[in-house]
Amino acid sequence: MAAGRPVARSFAGARELERGELLDAPVHWPRPSVLEQGLGALEGVGPKLVELAAEAGIETVGDLLHRVPRRHRDLRVRPLGEVSPGETATVMVEVLGAKPRPFRRGRLRMVSVKVGDASGQVRATWFNQPWVASKLEPGTQLLLTGKLSGRGFAVNEWEIGAAPQEGAPPEGLVPVHSATEELRPQKIRDWVAQALEWAPNAIEGLPAEMRARRRLVALGDALRAVHFPESGEEVEDARRRLGFEELFLHQALLATRKRSHRTARPAPRFGKPGDLVGRWLESLPFEPTGDQLRAFDEIEADLDSGEPMQRLLMGEVGSGKTVVAVYSMLRALEAGYQATLMAPTETLAEQHAITLGKLLAEEAIPFALLTGATPAAIRRQALDQLASGELGLILGTHALIEPTVRFARLGLCVVDEQHRFGVGQRRALDEKGVEGMAPHVLHMTATPIPRTLSLTAYGDLDTTALHELPAGRQPVSTHLVSEEQRGEAFEFLRRQLREGRQAFVVCPLVTESEKQAGKAAEVEAERLRTGELREFRVGLLHGQMHSAEKAEAMRAFAAHETDVLVSTTVIEVGIDVANATVMVIEGAERFGVSQLHQLRGRVGRGEHPSQCLLFAEDAGELAQRRLQAVRATGDGFELAEIDLELRGEGEILGTRQSGLPRFAVARLPEDGPQLLEARREVVELLRRHGSLSDPALGPLLDAAHRRFGTGAADPIPL
Repeated sequence: MAAGRPVARSFAGARELERGELLDAPVHWPRPSVLEQGLGALEGVGPKLVELAAEAGIETVGDLLHRVPRRHRDLRVRPLGEVSPGETATVMVEVLGAKPRPFRRGRLRMVSVKVGDASGQVRATWFNQPWVASKLEPGTQLLLTGKLSGRGFAVNEWEIGAAPQEGAPPEGLVPVHSATEELRPQKIRDWVAQALEWAPNAIEGLPAEMRARRRLVALGDALRAVHFPESGEEVEDARRRLGFEELFLHQALLATRKRSHRTARPAPRFGKPGDLVGRWLESLPFEPTGDQLRAFDEIEADLDSGEPMQRLLMGEVGSGKTVVAVYSMLRALEAGYQATLMAPTETLAEQHAITLGKLLAEEAIPFALLTGATPAAIRRQALDQLASGELGLILGTHALIEPTVRFARLGLCVVDEQHRFGVGQRRALDEKGVEGMAPHVLHMTATPIPRTLSLTAYGDLDTTALHELPAGRQPVSTHLVSEEQRGEAFEFLRRQLREGRQAFVVCPLVTESEKQAGKAAEVEAERLRTGELREFRVGLLHGQMHSAEKAEAMRAFAAHETDVLVSTTVIEVGIDVANATVMVIEGAERFGVSQLHQLRGRVGRGEHPSQCLLFAEDAGELAQRRLQAVRATGDGFELAEIDLELRGEGEILGTRQSGLPRFAVARLPEDGPQLLEARREVVELLRRHGSLSDPALGPLLDAAHRRFGTGAADPIPL
C-alpha cells in the first residue's frame, strides 16, 4: 500500500507498475519443452562444457534455473586505497611482480603475491589453496573479496578477469552457485543470466488457488529473484517461496505413495484382542506406560482397518518398544496368522530372542531364531514348521528374506532399525505375505526423530512416539572426563566393579589403524586386562568376530562371567544387562549425538544408579557442543532436535539411509514451519479431492515427478 492505495511491483523489480501496464501485460502460455533444451542452446556452450556441466548435475536449461545459489556476493568494487584495515571488501586488481610459489607456515599452505590498482598496492594471500599459484600470471586481472589487515589482503573468494556485469543490481548482489573445479561459479552465473529469459516457461508446482491464497509470486519471477535479486530481502523471499513449493511437492509424493500402497492390496483383519493377549498383559511384571497403552490403541485401529499397517514406532531409550512389538505379534498369532521380527545384526536379533524368551515365558509360546549362524539342522526344522504353519513366530536377520524361507500365513512384520535395511530387502519380506494380501508392518527405531525430519524421511508412515520410561528405570549421570581425570575415573569404575556391578568400555575402532586415530577395542581390551582392570574379568565384542564368538561374549557378560565388556558400537541398540551401571566411551568426539545417547542407554536399566563417562581426546568446537548437549540432557527427542540443528538435515539423512531427500532449496530445521504448512495443505487437498490422483491435480504430481524423479512415488515396499 502507498498513500492508501494498492501498489503493484514486479517480484524482481522495484519500479511501481501503472494500471495501464498491468492491463496491457501480455498473457504468457508456458512452454515447458523450452526448459528441456540441453545447455547447447545457450551462447558459448560447446560439447566440452556440456560434458562438464552434466558431471556437475546440470543437463538442461531447467536444471540450470533450479540450481539455486548457495549464497550471494556483494560485488560493489572499491578502490584498494579506500579500504581500511579490518574491512572486508571487493577489489579489482592486477597481479604485480613474479609468479608466486606455494609455501608453508606451520600447518598452513599459503600462496602470496603482490597485487594493485591505480589507488594502491598490497600483498594478497590465499590459505590452503596451493593450486592457485599456477593461475597468478603477472598482469592477470583479479576480482578479490577478502579482509585487509596490516599483514596484507586475506583472500576469501576470487575470480580471474571477472568484472561486475553491466547493469548489475544496485547492491551488487551476484549469485555464487555450487560448482566444480573444472566448472567455476562465474561460468554457471553467466549461463543463468542467459537462461532467465526462459524462466516464465517453468511449470507451476502449486495449485493456482493456493498461490493466490498465500500471495505467492509466479515461479518464473521467483527463479529470477533468487538468482539476481535487487536486495537481500528479495532473495530470501524468493528462497522461501521456492522452498515451500519443494516441500509441498515432496509431501504430495509421500501422500501418493502412502495412499497407493494402502489401496494396492488389502491386509488381513485381526479382529478384537482375545484371551491370549489378555493373559499376556496380566502376566507382565510391570504396568504398561500411558504411551504404550496409546500405542496399543493406535495399532489396534490399524490391524482392523483392512488396509496394511505402515506405522513407525520410535521411542526414548528403554521406553519399551519391544513390549509394543510383542503385543502386535501376539495379535497376529491369536488371529491365526504368523508374525516375524527382522533385525539388522545377529547380535540385535539374539538380544531380541532373549527378551522375547522372558516376555513370553508365562505363555510358553514357541518361536525360532534364524540368522546366518543358525545350524543347518535347526534351520531346516524352522523352515519346515514355518511353511506348514506349525511355527507362528520367528525372529532373525536378513536371512528371513532368503527365497528358501516360506510362510504359510504371514500377517505381520516388525522391522527393527528399519533404516538399516535396503528397499529391496524390505520388499522381499513384504512379498512373503498371504497371496493377494499385504502383511501389516510395524517399523521400529531406537533413535527419536525430530518432527521436521520425520515428515521428510518417513512422511508416508503413521508415527507413534514413546516418551515415558517404565517405572523403576534409573537416571544416568553423564560426565565429560579429561585425560587428567582418567585415573580418578577408573578408580570410580573399579569401586563399582568391586560392589558387584558391571561396565561397558566402547572404542571407535576394532583394530589400530594408520589412517584413523582412536582407540581400538582389541588393543584396549588387552591393555585393560594387564593394566587398570587386571583384577577383573574383561571380555571383548566387535562386529568382525565370528557369530559364535559374539554370542558367547554376550552370554558371558549377561551371566556375569565377565565384569567388563570392551566393545565397538555393536552394542548400540538392543543390549539389556540390568547389572551394568557404568558406560565408558573412548573417543566420544567421534560419535554423533544420537549414537552417544543410544550407547548411554545400555546402562541404567536396573535398580542401581548409573554413570556414563565420555572421554574426548581432540574435540573441536562442533564436537564439544555435541558432547555438552549429551551431558546436559537425557531426553532423546530433545537431543534429536539439537542434533538436527548442529549437523543439518543433509548430514543426518545421509547417516540414516541413502535415497532420502536432499532438498535443493528448503533448509531444515529452519524451514520446519513451512514443512508443517506444506503437510497441512496436502492433507486438505486429499480431504477435498479424495485422492491426489484426481485428474484436476495431475499437473501437481507431474511437477513433483520432475522435481524428485519418477520413482519417488512408487508404493513404499515396507
